[in-house]
Amino acid sequence: MQRILVFAALCPLLGGCGLTETGVAAAGGSAAEAQQAAQAHQQEERVRQQVEAIQQQATDRTRAAADTADK
Repeated sequence: MQRILVFAALCPLLGGCGLTETGVAAAGGSAAEAQQAAQAHQQEERVRQQVEAIQQQATDRTRAAADTADK
């Protein structure tokens, strides 16, 4: 459940960061636009890693809570 909430909270961030526009602009061939596309890709990757880290923390906490409840 927490994963869904985290993902739902981060979707607007990914949608609002301009990845689509940057990707289209890079197709124009400009070096500056290509650099912007690379930066957007790096930003997307950082966000993806943060989401994965948050999901892992939620999983760890759930397991810890289940272990505590079993004792």
